[in-house]
Order: sequence, then structure tokens, then C-alpha cells
Amino acid sequence: MTGKIKTMLFDLDGTIIDTNELIIRSFIESLKGYVPEDFGRDHIIPSMGNPLTDQMKLFSGLDNVDHLVAAYREVNLRLHDEYVKPFDYVNEVIAKLHNNGIQIGVVTTKMRLTTERGLKFVGLFDYVDAIVTIDDVVNPKPHAEPVSKAVELLGADPKTTVMVGDSMVDIQSAIAAGTIAVGVAWSLKGEQKLKEAGAHHVIHDMRDLYSFVGMERETLAKG
Repeated sequence: MTGKIKTMLFDLDGTIIDTNELIIRSFIESLKGYVPEDFGRDHIIPSMGNPLTDQMKLFSGLDNVDHLVAAYREVNLRLHDEYVKPFDYVNEVIAKLHNNGIQIGVVTTKMRLTTERGLKFVGLFDYVDAIVTIDDVVNPKPHAEPVSKAVELLGADPKTTVMVGDSMVDIQSAIAAGTIAVGVAWSLKGEQKLKEAGAHHVIHDMRDLYSFVGMERETLAKG
């Protein structure tokens, strides 16, 4: 496999940008009065990565959750810059991959506004060649459409494309689109869940991605 990969697609939240605590806080605040008193992170984590509207319906039991989605987005935007940061080595790795001619895409179930805001805030936006959000598809992950759309936008070949994610829906979408599915071991869902979903590989450090494209991982500091 080494050296064959030409395109790398990434989920956003929980994969390259650490928004985990922001997401949990946004749910807890926006659902006050709609969920039991003991509602918390253990209820939220299993469905993270799914579309927001679906999650709100699941948690609240309501059919119309527009008001809850609006409340979530208000909290999420208000607290965004206080909570959001890239995971370790993300900026270094994505910059190096991009500078070595690897196409970079982001495939997310977030809306475009917060996707672009997050990428700009952590300094990744300029390295991304294509973005596919919930606003750009009819069928979100786990359907193949989001990953396939990113592949199409980049004029890429699924066989030489890796899709990296932290949730089962990322892995399922990657496989359905015919790409190589890579899970991240720092997923709140745990490495085992990603393997069970069919991940072809699980990385424990962003720098593990260098080997996929035949780049050496630098072990010694230059100087």
C-alpha cells in the first residue's frame, strides 16, 4: 500500500478537531427540560457523528426539533473558540501531506458555517482542497454519498483514497464509497467499535498517516 495513496479525506469533529467537550456541553445546555436530570456524556457519545437533527429526535423523543437544533447551534457558536483545538500533530501532518501533493478533503455531518469556522480557527482551512458538509448531500454518512462526493470533487480514485474518522458512520461511509477506511484510536467511542464497523486500519497518532503515502516519519529533530 505504501506510496499509492493520493487523497486523504477526514471527518472533522473528534477526528482532526477536538470538539468533543463543546459538543457534549452544547447538547446538555440545549436539551435542559427535555431530557431526564441524569442525561449526560454517556448518553451522547454513542450517537456522536450522526446528523444533529437525528440526535435531537433521539434524545428528546420529539418529531419537530427545529427549536432544539437552533438552541444547540447558539450554544455551540457562543462557546466555539473557548473549547475548540486541533488534536496532536494534526496541523503538522495535514500541512506536510498537502505540501507533498496529497489531496486533502473534509467530509462532515456538520453544516458549512461551523465547518469552515472550525477549520479557519485551528489554521487548517488553507490546506483543504474540498469540503463536503451536511448542507451538500441528500444522504449523510453512513451513506456513501458524502465520501463519494468528496472523491468526485477532487477528481480522485476511491482505490487511492483514505477516509479517516472517529465514528462508525465514517467507517461505513468510507467502505460504501470504495475507499480505505481508517479509524482514529483517540475516538471517544473506542478503537474496538471502529474495528467492528470494518475499519481497514486504526491509527494511534496522526503521524501514522505518513506511511500511507510513503513519507518518512521524522524521529529526530533537525538542528
